[in-house]
Amino acid sequence: MSEIDTTVVIVGAGPAGLTAANLLLARGIDTVVLDRCDREQLVGRSRAGLLERRTVELLAENGLAGGLHAAGAVHRGCEFRAEGTAFFTDYSAHYDGIPQWVYPQQEIVADLLDAYERAGGDVRYATAVDSVCGYSEHTTVRCVDGTVIRARYLAGADGQHGACGDGVPDDAVTEYTMRHEFRWLTLLAHAPPSAEHTIYAQHRNGFAGHLLRSDSVTRFHLQIPLGESIEDWPDRRIWSELRTRLAKPGWTLHEGEILSKNILEMHSRVTEPMRHGRVFLLGDAAHIITPSGGKGMNLAIADAAEFTRTVTEHLETGEENALDHYSQRRVPDVWKAQEFSHALLHTTHTYYPSDSPDAAFRQRLQRSRLWQLRNSPAYARNFAESYIGPPLAGLPGAAVEV
Repeated sequence: MSEIDTTVVIVGAGPAGLTAANLLLARGIDTVVLDRCDREQLVGRSRAGLLERRTVELLAENGLAGGLHAAGAVHRGCEFRAEGTAFFTDYSAHYDGIPQWVYPQQEIVADLLDAYERAGGDVRYATAVDSVCGYSEHTTVRCVDGTVIRARYLAGADGQHGACGDGVPDDAVTEYTMRHEFRWLTLLAHAPPSAEHTIYAQHRNGFAGHLLRSDSVTRFHLQIPLGESIEDWPDRRIWSELRTRLAKPGWTLHEGEILSKNILEMHSRVTEPMRHGRVFLLGDAAHIITPSGGKGMNLAIADAAEFTRTVTEHLETGEENALDHYSQRRVPDVWKAQEFSHALLHTTHTYYPSDSPDAAFRQRLQRSRLWQLRNSPAYARNFAESYIGPPLAGLPGAAVEV
């Protein structure tokens, strides 16, 4: 059995954990990163890809955006299609010309791992955590292989089912949860994008989404009814539904080999506070958000920035109340993102059964939101600010600069 002492132990080598590791190491704060996966598994998981303004600013200001600027793509607007109509909203134009970027999550993870290891960072791959204990002055992490790590602070960035969340007593936090009425069949296809922007399509059969990933790979989402399984969706049916739901005169859907398909049950969760003792929860360990609007990875990286700021402040001042700032600053921002994602989800999806009076009323509300987005500059500006995200200085009471 080996024993390790460090200042910060980070459990989880995803975007949140690796961003925190790089920021802390650059400030001379020693860290150890643990993950149950090996490196190949970490850089092979294809997930998010839409980066907010502040995420790009944070990576750039800390010398972590080389890959992003070399291979990423600027994203300035999205298209909404519904009931045979379509319109493009240039949200960048509504928000002082500020764009988003498209850069796959696995590339960010690879970049962050490379930067951390080049700087001398300590990553323990294929190291599963057995238990976590957070006390008033230190934390202890016990690994399955017998390794024991003692640290002043612990960043729990190991997901919603990780050991760090389990290590927080149930009565120390409150969990707010919601299970949504929508399900997605989410797909990754070896097909070039069929447009230079994201497409959200509301159709009587259900929602369909077209999202950019690279020049040769595209992400698609299909809303599917409750009770249906992947076996009910052979590739032929998938492409037929995508063509139907995304249809637009003069537009062609590019098809190709489907590389992966999974069913996503929509649910949301927020844990308050996002800290207990010296255990700080980051990313999915603290909050789950629907993929609608692409907020998950951006929130996780904002958590990492605020965690770094909090740890730095506490090390400098020694004031215990400085530790409370992490959750106080992050929770308002998390709820703002939840509200935006929820609203966008309910603007673009079909309510089943579609012939019920409630569904008809709610679909009229959807049309009103889309009409306002198309015709009201004030409404479009608010949408753009929420979609693109705040500057690095963050929101009042939720600043994330470090």
